[in-house]
Amino acid sequence: MKRISIGTSIVVIYGLIVFYFGLATFNWLQTWGVSIHPLLFAVIWFAISFGYMIGRVSHSLKVFTIIGSYWFIVMQYGLILFPLATIIYVFHSSEQTLFMVGNVVAAIFLLIFVAGSFYAFSPVVRHQTIHLTKASTELNDLKLIMASDFHLGLLSNKKHLQRFVNLTNKEKPDVVLLAGDLVDDDPIWFVKDGMSSVMRQLKSTYGIYGVVGNHEYYGRKIPLLVEEMKDGGVQMLLDETICVGNAFYVTGREDVTNRKRKSLQELAPENAKHPWFVMDHTPLNLKTPSELGVDVHVSGHTHLGQMWPNHLFTRRLFELDYGYIHKGLMHAFVSSGFGFWGPPVRLGSRSEIWSITVKFASKETV
Repeated sequence: MKRISIGTSIVVIYGLIVFYFGLATFNWLQTWGVSIHPLLFAVIWFAISFGYMIGRVSHSLKVFTIIGSYWFIVMQYGLILFPLATIIYVFHSSEQTLFMVGNVVAAIFLLIFVAGSFYAFSPVVRHQTIHLTKASTELNDLKLIMASDFHLGLLSNKKHLQRFVNLTNKEKPDVVLLAGDLVDDDPIWFVKDGMSSVMRQLKSTYGIYGVVGNHEYYGRKIPLLVEEMKDGGVQMLLDETICVGNAFYVTGREDVTNRKRKSLQELAPENAKHPWFVMDHTPLNLKTPSELGVDVHVSGHTHLGQMWPNHLFTRRLFELDYGYIHKGLMHAFVSSGFGFWGPPVRLGSRSEIWSITVKFASKETV
C-alpha cells in the first residue's frame, strides 16, 4: 500500500509538471501564430512526455523511446528555465514578453541540444601513466584501454561503437577492460544491429574483458549478453579471476545490484606477486580493494552526472565519482563513460576512453 501511495504521488507530481510545461509551451506557440487545437496539442504533448514509458511496452514502439529520451532534456532544464520564464512574465505580463522570453528559452534548449550532442558523440582519449610496485614475470609495461557505460542500443548505436573501436585500435592496446553497462538494459538492439561484428574489429594483445553493470540486470538477459559479447570477442567475467599471459590477474565483479555477488576477498588470486587488475562497475567501495592489494581498479556508472549540474550529486555519493586517484598502493579510475543514458547529450562531462600506460616494477628491485 505504501509503495502504491508513493507511486501515485510521483505520477501526480510528474503530471502537474508536464501540464505546466505544456501550458507554457502552448501559450508561447500562440504568439507565433501557430494554429493547433488544444486537444490535439495535449495528445501530442502527452505522447512526448510519456514516450519513454510507452516505448518500454514493446520494441516495436521504439520511436517513442527515442522521443522520450530527448524529453529528459526538457525535464532536466525545464525545471530551471520554465519557472524563471514565468517569474519574468508575471512582472511584465504582455504578449511581447511571452514571445521574447519563450524565444530565449527555446534558443537555450537548442544550444543545449547542439553542444550536448557534440560532447556525447565526439569522444576523447584520456591518457595516464602509472607505476606499480609489483613486477610482471613477462612484461615491463602494458598499454591498457578502459571504457564503460556504452549503453549500446537505439541512440548509442553501432556507429558510436565504431568510434570506440577506431579510437581504441589507434592506441594499440595490450588489454581492453570494459567496465559495465555495455548495453542499454535489453541487448536486443545490439543483436539486431549486428554490433558484435563491430566489436570483433577490436585488436588487443592479451584480450578484451568485460563485466556487467546495473543496466544489464535491468534488462534481465545477461546470458544473451554474454553470448553476444563472446561472439564479439569479449570475455565477460562474472565474479571470476583469471591469469592473463602469466603476466597479471584480471578480476571481473558482478555489479552491486546483485546482492549475492562474491566478496572481493573470495575473488583474490592466490599468487599476490602478480599485478592485479579489478573491474567493478559501481565505485562504491575503494577502501577494501586497496587493503586487499589490488593494483589497478576501474569503474564507471557515475557518468560524471552526464548533464550539469548532476555532478554535484555524484560527487557526494562516491569517494571518486570521476577521474584518477592513487589510494595507498592502488591506482583507481572512474570513467564518465563512452555512451550515455537517456538523452544523447552531455553537459559538464564528455564521452571518453582511458588509455593507461602501466609501468611494472623492475624485477631486480622486487
